[in-house]
Formats: sequence, C-alpha cells, structure tokens
Amino acid sequence: MERLENKLETYSVLIVEDDDFIREKLVTILSFYFKEVFQSDNVIDGYELYLENKPDLIITDIEMKDENGIELIKKIRLIDMGIPIIVISAYSKEEYLLNLINLKISHYILKPVTNKKLYEAITVAIFNENHTMFEIYPSLYLDIENSNLYYNKETIPLRKKDKHFLELLYKNKDKITTYDMIQEYIWVDKDMTQNALKTFIKELRKKLPVQIIENIIQEGYRLIKN
Repeated sequence: MERLENKLETYSVLIVEDDDFIREKLVTILSFYFKEVFQSDNVIDGYELYLENKPDLIITDIEMKDENGIELIKKIRLIDMGIPIIVISAYSKEEYLLNLINLKISHYILKPVTNKKLYEAITVAIFNENHTMFEIYPSLYLDIENSNLYYNKETIPLRKKDKHFLELLYKNKDKITTYDMIQEYIWVDKDMTQNALKTFIKELRKKLPVQIIENIIQEGYRLIKN
C-alpha cells in the first residue's frame, strides 16, 4: 500500500471547527502532510470554501455556533456523494449517529482528538474511499457492494436487510445499536415488532460462521469484540 504521507502530498483538506484551539491544532498538524489546508470556524463559510476549492477531504465538527455540522454534510452530499468526510465531536448522541450513517461519513472521532485517532481516521478515509468492504470480525468481511460476507474461503450471500443491519452494527461498533436505530435504519417506514426483529436476528445468526451479535436486554444489539 502506498504510504499515507506520500498520498497526502497531492491532497487538500477542509477543516470546519469553531473551537479556535482545536482548529489551529489541526491546521498545524495537517499542514505538514497535505498540499493545501483550508479552514473555517462556521458552517456557512465552510460550505463556501468547499464550493470554491473542492478539497479532497473534509473534517468537520457537529455542534457549532451558527449551524449544525450535519447540515453542512447534508448540503455537500446533495452534490457530492464521493468526498470522504471525517466528523469530530464531543458528543455521541443517537440521532447524530443515525444521521451520519445515512450521510455516508468515513469516520467519527470523539474528542479529545489525538494524533493517533486523526491518523487512523485519515487512513480509513483516504485509502477506503469507496467504503464497500469492512472487517467486522477477525477474518470476517462485509462486502456492501455485492451483499456478501467472506470468511476464510467461504462466501455467504446476504439479503438486503441482513447487509444493512450488519453495516449498522459495524458503523456503531463501539456502542449499542438501539431498537430505535434499527427501526429507523432497517425497517424505515414499516412498523418493527419485537417478534419480527427476533425472527430476523435468529435467521441471520444461522448464516454467520461465527457469532458476532450480542443481545443487550431491553436496549438493542452490538458487535461482539474478539
């Protein structure tokens, strides 16, 4: 794989963050690696910078003074579904996570932002721009584009709902995926009953070569960590 540092020499990045200390720290760090670094302390100017400069990567906060960072991402996604976007935030609210999954962000960093977190997030964003393959458990890969699981040399076909559920668990892997999130993201405009959900999980577990779904009583589900 090409070294990240070499690849970034030709890339530009836009940082949208209203905390001056955090924004200036990010600018200082990223200026060593990126060809160009654009910055804004608000959503309105950030969007204008995006339109004017078409950066290769966006790093944005969520809670800002003038407008929510999610609104910035929504505006950008109306015209650009491909650009990698990294979100940094002090919050892990459920409604944020649901919105961000649907908006196809590349990575979510909880503050404080460390160099290690930043490097990992940029690596994922830059080297996995299509975001179609995820390792959801050691040696178990979820292929979003082709709706398959791969385990060692075995290919396991998935239904659309199976794929979306496993993707949701992966995107929310460090937290509980609640019943409300499953209703919103998987069942969408249909009513989800507990019996229907239990049947769905039971059938999905039968397909899995390893058990990776943990039931959190009265809350939801999460991926089992190795």
